Amino acid sequence: MANILVEGWRFLAHSYAVVNQFQCLEMLKRPGLKLFHRDVPFYLPTWRPVDGLFDKVKETALRGIKSPPPGLVADAAFRIAFPYDLKSSTARTVVFATSEYQSIPDICIAGHQSFKDAYRESDCTIVTPSNWSKAGFIREGASEERVVVVPHGVDPSLFRPVNRSRKNGLRRGLGWEGFVFLHIGAMTRNKGMDLLLRAFTSIIDRYPQARLVLKGSDALYSSKQNILHTFQHLSAAEQQKILPRLTYLGETFPFAKCAELYQAADVYISPYRAEGFNMPVLEAVACGLPVICTRGGPTDDFTQPDFALHVESTLHTFEKDHSQQWMLEPDVEHLAARMREVIEQKEWGVRAHHLGPDFVARRFTWSKVVDQLTSVLGV
Repeated sequence: MANILVEGWRFLAHSYAVVNQFQCLEMLKRPGLKLFHRDVPFYLPTWRPVDGLFDKVKETALRGIKSPPPGLVADAAFRIAFPYDLKSSTARTVVFATSEYQSIPDICIAGHQSFKDAYRESDCTIVTPSNWSKAGFIREGASEERVVVVPHGVDPSLFRPVNRSRKNGLRRGLGWEGFVFLHIGAMTRNKGMDLLLRAFTSIIDRYPQARLVLKGSDALYSSKQNILHTFQHLSAAEQQKILPRLTYLGETFPFAKCAELYQAADVYISPYRAEGFNMPVLEAVACGLPVICTRGGPTDDFTQPDFALHVESTLHTFEKDHSQQWMLEPDVEHLAARMREVIEQKEWGVRAHHLGPDFVARRFTWSKVVDQLTSVLGV
C-alpha cells in the first residue's frame, strides 16, 4: 500500500481544482493507494468553496479523503495549486504547473522566487498537461527528464454525446435556437474573445441563424466585465448585430450541467492566444461536438481533422512581468472562414459527433490520465 499526499484545492470550479478532484476520485478507486489530502489556501481571498459540483456520491467521496496525520511518511507528494511550491520533501515530490505563455514569471512561484532558483534548489518533478506548456519550462531552464507531460482527461459518464431527441430537449430547456457556437472560459484576452466577436460579426449577414453562447465564471474571474470591456471595442453597428444573437451565462454550474451545454450546442469554438491545455475543447470533443481551435498550441496534442477545424496562427513574443513571453495570434479571417465552413459542412459535423468521443475514450479518460500520473509518482 502506497501513501500519496495530495496538496491542492477542492470544491472550487477553477481548472486546477477540477483536475485535482477528478484525479483524486480516480485514485480512490486504486486498491494499492492510500490517499491523503491537505487543502491549500485559495489563491484569492474572494474565492469561496462551492457545494454541488459533483453528485452526492462523488462529493461525499471527496470529503471523505483524510487529512495527513502527524508524522505521515508519504511515498509520494503531489502538489496542484498556485503559486507553485517547488520545495523538496521527504517523499518523491511532483508539482503540477503550466506555462500558458511559455514563461514562468516570479509571481508564479511561492514566495515570488525566480523559477530558476526554486528549480535549482529542488529535486521535484514537474507535471504539465501539454507539449506547448512543457516547452515553456524547458525555455526557463528545466531539464527534459524532470518535466513530464501528463494530459488532462474527462469523465465519460458525464461528458458524452447524446442523441438528437435528447439534444433537442436540452435546447428547448435552454431556450436555444439556430446554429449555436459555444465558448466556456474566463473571457480574458488570452482566450481570444476579441477575435471571436469580430469573426462572429462578419458571418451574421450570411448566416442570420448563427448564435453565440458564452459561459463565464463570475465567481472566480471578472468574466462578465471582461466580455463587456471587449464588447465596447466594437462599433455600434457591430454591437447591434451581435446583441440579439448573444447569450452570456456567468453562474457556477455543476459539471453535469456544463456537459449539457456542450451536448446542446452545435460547435465549440476557442480562438485562444495562450493556454496550458484548454480542457473545454477536450470536454466538447468527448460530448460529440466539432471544435474550432487555434493551430500551434496545446490543443494540437488532442485534436485531429476528423473532428477539429484548426485556425492558422503566428507566434509572437513580448515582454511582461520582467520576462519574455510567447503567444499565438490566430488569423481572424481564417477564424471566420472556419465558422462558415462548420455551418455548411453538416456531414462532417455528423462524423465528428462519432469520431471525437471515440478518440477521447481511447486516450483521455481520467483513468488513463491517472495511470500516467501514478507512474510519474512512482507508485
